[in-house]
Amino acid sequence: MFNHLLSLLIWLPIAGAVPVLLAGSSRPNTARWLALLMAVLTFAVSLYLIPQYHADAGGMQLAESHLWIAALNVHYSLAVDGISVALILLTTFVGILVIVGAWEVIQDNPHQYMAAMLVLEGLMIGVFCATDALLFYVFFEAMLIPMFILIGIWGGPRRVYATLKFFIYTFLGSIFMLIGLIYLYLKAGTFDLHTLAALPLTLKEQSWLFFAFLIAFAVKVPMVPVHTWLPDAHVEAPTGGSVVLAAVMLKIGGYGFLRFSLPIVPDASMQFAWVVILLSLIAVVYIGYVALVQDDMKKLVAYSSVAHMGFVTLGVFIAFMLVREQGNTDAARLGMQGAMVQMISHGFISGAMFSCIGVLYDRLHTRSIKDYGGVINVMPWFGFFYVLFAMANCGLPGTSGFVGEFMVILASFSANPWIALFAAFTLIIGAAYTLWLVKRVLWGEVTNPHVAEMKDINGRETLVLGAFAALVLIVGVWPEPLIHLMDSSVTQLVQVLAIHKV
Repeated sequence: MFNHLLSLLIWLPIAGAVPVLLAGSSRPNTARWLALLMAVLTFAVSLYLIPQYHADAGGMQLAESHLWIAALNVHYSLAVDGISVALILLTTFVGILVIVGAWEVIQDNPHQYMAAMLVLEGLMIGVFCATDALLFYVFFEAMLIPMFILIGIWGGPRRVYATLKFFIYTFLGSIFMLIGLIYLYLKAGTFDLHTLAALPLTLKEQSWLFFAFLIAFAVKVPMVPVHTWLPDAHVEAPTGGSVVLAAVMLKIGGYGFLRFSLPIVPDASMQFAWVVILLSLIAVVYIGYVALVQDDMKKLVAYSSVAHMGFVTLGVFIAFMLVREQGNTDAARLGMQGAMVQMISHGFISGAMFSCIGVLYDRLHTRSIKDYGGVINVMPWFGFFYVLFAMANCGLPGTSGFVGEFMVILASFSANPWIALFAAFTLIIGAAYTLWLVKRVLWGEVTNPHVAEMKDINGRETLVLGAFAALVLIVGVWPEPLIHLMDSSVTQLVQVLAIHKV
C-alpha cells in the first residue's frame, strides 16, 4: 500500500465521486453519506503520511514513477516533501468540513455538488504530489473544471460572470507556464522537475521563464494586479466553494513558486525578487485599505486573503535577498518557514471566516454588512467562534495567524527594516477592517427583525467551526510540530537559493 500511497490519495476521492454521482438526485442522503465516507477515508489515508514521511531527512520521499507517454518521455511521477505533506493534510481535512458544511445547505442536486468536491480534492492533492512538470500542469489545469462547475451551478446571481472571469484569468496565466515548460522540455528532453532544476540556463533564458512562471502563479495566489477575479469568485461561489478556494487553491500559487521559480530559474528569481517583494507589499498594505471600504462580508474576507497571501510571497522572495546579498541563511530559513506556516494558517482562518459567513447567509440570505447588527444577542455561540477567527485574522498572539506573519516580519527586518515596517503595518490595517466587520455584524442592538429571529449554530455547524477553531489555537500555541515537519524541506530550499547557474 505504501508504495502507492500517493496515487491512492489522489484517485480515492476521484473514484469515490462515481458512486456519489450514481446515487442520483432521488437519493440525496445516500449521496451525502457516500461523499462523507470518501472524504473521511481520504483523510485517514493522508494521516499515514505522518509516520511514513521522515521529516528529519527531508527531501522528496514516497516516490513512485511510471512511464505515461513514452513518445514524449513523460512519466507519472509522484513524491512529497514536508511542505507537500502539510498541504495534503490541509486539503483532506478541509475536504471533510466542506462536505459536512454543505449537508443541509445544498438541496439542488447534492450528489453532483458532492462529486465535484471529491474530484476537486483529488486533483489538488495531485498538484502537491506531482514531480513531472507536465503531470503538474495537467492537475493544475484540471482543477478549474470542478471549481468552474461549483461556482457556475450553485453560485449566486452573477455566477456566470464570476465563473468566466475566474476561468479566463487562471487559464490565460497557465498558458504562459505551458510555453515555459515546452521550452524547457525542448532543452532537456524531459519534464522531470529534478532534471529541469539541474538544467544550465543563461540569465536571459531564466528571465523569460521567470516571468512566464510569475504570471501563472501570481494569478493563482493571487497577487496584485491580477487579483480582481478572486473577490467576484468568492462572492458568487457557494460557501463550500469559497472555503476550498481560500483554504487550498490559493496555496497552489505559492507552492508553484517553490517547485518552479526557485530551483529552475534561481538567478532570475534573485534579479527580479524586488518585483515580487514590491507587489507583495502592495498587497499587504493597499489591499488592506480596499478591504476597509467593502460592504459585502465575503468580498471583505476575499480582499483580506489577498493581503495575507502577500506574506507568503514576501517570505519566499525575501529569502533570496538574505542568502545572495547577506549570506544570512538562518534569517532566510526563518522567512521561508514563516511563509509556509502562513500558507497553512491562512487555510484554517480563511476557511473558518467563510464558513461563518455561510452560517449567517443560510439564515438571512444576505451578505451585506448593513443588514446585520447585534447578532451576538441571539447567536452567542456563533459570536464566540466569529470573534476567535476575527482575532486570528488580525494576527493575535496565541492564534495561528500570528506565527507565520511574525516570522516573516522578523526575517524582513534582517533584510531591510523598511520592508519589515511596511509588512508589520498590515497588523494595524488587518485589525481595522476585521474589527470593523465584527463591530457592525455582532455588536449593538438588534435593529433588523429578521436578525432577532435567527437561531444559534446547530450541531453540524458547531462541528465545522469547532474543528477550525481547534487547529487555529493548536498551531498558534504549539507550532513546533508543523515547523518540524517542513523544516528539512525548507532548509534544502534555502540551500538551492545559493546556487548560481550563470
